[in-house]
This record gives sequence, C-alpha cells and structure tokens, in this order.
Amino acid sequence: MAAPRIGVLALQGAFREHRQRLESLGAQVSEVRLPADLAGLHGLVLPGGESTTIARLMTDFGLWAPLRDFHAAGGALWGTCAGAILLARGVQGAPPQFGGQQRSLAVMDLTVRRNAFGRQVDSFAVPLDVHGLDAPFPAVFIRAPVIEEVGEDVEVLARHAGQIVLVRQGRLLASSFHPELTADARLHALFLGLAAPPVPA
Repeated sequence: MAAPRIGVLALQGAFREHRQRLESLGAQVSEVRLPADLAGLHGLVLPGGESTTIARLMTDFGLWAPLRDFHAAGGALWGTCAGAILLARGVQGAPPQFGGQQRSLAVMDLTVRRNAFGRQVDSFAVPLDVHGLDAPFPAVFIRAPVIEEVGEDVEVLARHAGQIVLVRQGRLLASSFHPELTADARLHALFLGLAAPPVPA
C-alpha cells in the first residue's frame, strides 16, 4: 500500500518538526500554505504555535473553507496545542483584543480552554499514559490548552492531572501537548493510520 500523503500547515509554529517525524515514518510530506496545496493529500497536521496568529494567517490565505471541505471529503486532521484549538467547536479564554472570541474550524466536538496549563515559563514534560500505547509517551506541554468538554463521539486517549489532553473522533486527532518535540514518533504513526487511504475493494 502506498504511503499516505500528509500536509503540515506551515504558516507559523512547529511545522518543521512535524514534517521530520512524519518523514521518519516513510510518509510523503508537503508544506501547506495555500488552498491548492491540499490537493492529493490524505491528512493534514495543524501544528502548535500561536493560535490567534495562525487563525489570522488562515484568513489572509483563504484557508478556512478549503480546510473544512478537505475534512468533509475524508481528509484526516490532527491539531497539536494551538492546532487543537483550531479544530474545536468551542474555545474559551480568547484574549480581550479579540473580543473574547477565537475563530476555529469547529469540526471536532470539543470545548478547549487556551493556555490552561500556564504561561511559557510554566512549560513542562511528563510521561503520559496513552490508550493503545504499551509505554508512556514523553509529552511536552508549552502554554498548552486543556480539553474541558467532549461530545459522545469523542474518544479520550489520555489525561494529565485529571485533565483531558489527547482525543480522537473519527479521522480527527487533537492533543494539548507537542508530540513533535520529542524523538518518539508513535503518535505520528497513529495519525498516519487515521489518514491512510482506503484499500481498493
């Protein structure tokens, strides 16, 4: 079976690290900045970074509707940290200069709270028990959001200190932390499984 073709949204944030992890697993990876870059992809990673900055650039480059259409047509999406905020139906804690509102794709049945684990100086790493993995995952939290509510179709894969930090819903994956900042590629492998093209009948 051919390797899935994966895009990484390359507007801001840790997109290069995601590309490196995915390529180490044999995926064909390209950087996405314009709607045309989505053509032929099976999945897309929305990386960590600054969610309001990424949202503004998505508006500038006309990506909101094309990304929703990409997912509606079967494309898998994975949001890490800021990317998880961009997937969620509900976002709490947007800065006052944005009127308390955070624009998102609203494709995943989640409510998230921005920066719930503290400021940049409060960053930390912790071994995380993840459903389906046989050993803890080294999770890096940097100004991380927390997933406060999930819909009934959302599977919780991991919690930290009682808070939900990793979830899956169909071909959607969201993590509060930065899996690309470790050498452990197991969550990237999980996403490749979600994004894999269907086997012909």
